[in-house]
Amino acid sequence: MIGDRVAVVGAGMTKFVRRAQETPKELAWEAAHLALRSCEMTIDDIDAIVIGTAPDAFDGVHMKSEYLSDGCGAWGKPVIRGYVGGGTGVFAAIQGWYHVASGLFDTVLVVCEEKMSSCRPHPQAAFLTIFDHTTERPLKPNLLWIFALEMNAYMNRYGLSKRDIATVSVKNKRNAADHPAAMLGDPDITVEDVLNSPVLAWPVQRLDVSPVTDGAVALVMSANHVARRVTDRPVWVEGVGWNLDTAYWTNRDLAYPVYVEEAARMAYDMAGISEPRKQIHIAEPYDPFDYKELHHLEGLMLFDRGEAPRAAADGVTQRDGDLPVCPSGGLLGVGNPIAAAGLMKVAEIFWQLRGEAGARQVPGNPKRGLAQAWGDLMQVGTVVVLGV
Repeated sequence: MIGDRVAVVGAGMTKFVRRAQETPKELAWEAAHLALRSCEMTIDDIDAIVIGTAPDAFDGVHMKSEYLSDGCGAWGKPVIRGYVGGGTGVFAAIQGWYHVASGLFDTVLVVCEEKMSSCRPHPQAAFLTIFDHTTERPLKPNLLWIFALEMNAYMNRYGLSKRDIATVSVKNKRNAADHPAAMLGDPDITVEDVLNSPVLAWPVQRLDVSPVTDGAVALVMSANHVARRVTDRPVWVEGVGWNLDTAYWTNRDLAYPVYVEEAARMAYDMAGISEPRKQIHIAEPYDPFDYKELHHLEGLMLFDRGEAPRAAADGVTQRDGDLPVCPSGGLLGVGNPIAAAGLMKVAEIFWQLRGEAGARQVPGNPKRGLAQAWGDLMQVGTVVVLGV
């Protein structure tokens, strides 16, 4: 790896629920405070702030990084904001990594926040103008029916049924029952519950989809010499990767996420991983829809194309399986405040590798984990590999 070795040394997370009283600034402050407290640091120990957030329209403000900066503790400090839609949370961690690895800063606080319940009539409305004005917008698309097209393509390519995919929603919602910050944990949910939920845009049904959520997550990232001073259990950033495919969803292979594979290859090369199925011990892929967990696992090359549903059915991806996937409960169970949800994936790997995940801790002693997110016009892949 080029540059200084970079560690995650602290993490904090608010509850993922609809928060009517707290402002976005207060949510950001809560997560930042928890992250700093977890590693016994203060804001005075932080050199710069990375802010991650999805469309400004969600919080109903303009220039959202400026709005959030004081809540994140960024007074008198450099502020960096990146935006790649749903991929923002993992990319924010990547931004924190390269600002430290470059030697520019010794410590960076990464804060991702989203208050989606503020967007009326529904956050879907924030996306209505993102599509091409000539070729796509006349079709009046929304994200649900575009995902329905992708889900159909995936199912048809590999001969999958809704039952094959519904197992993901069941697993993640059951896992989330053990998460103290989860919105939709349900230890008793069944596949039949998912299959009998209302149809939104076939084959997407309500329980196939993550909920509208408010929340924030923060990480403290530091250079090697600082990490060794503040903790005896640093979690190292071993590899990072990102990729941008064409913005035209009409021009992509909807059954396979090439952008995830390319981002994963970049991260694996940096981490020295040649056999990801053997060398990754735990994974938190992005799961705003249940089929996307399977889709992304294949793009991450953790399973062959079309084989992730069989692995899920065989229990491989369960918390006590051979490759635990979303033992946190993921977005389907914990919630999906978009940018914060991506950073939650990184935080969950951090807690798992330190043995601090509580009731959701996977068995054994995992040494390496992966967090992945996806977004923008459904063509961005972002990947972080962490290890101890």
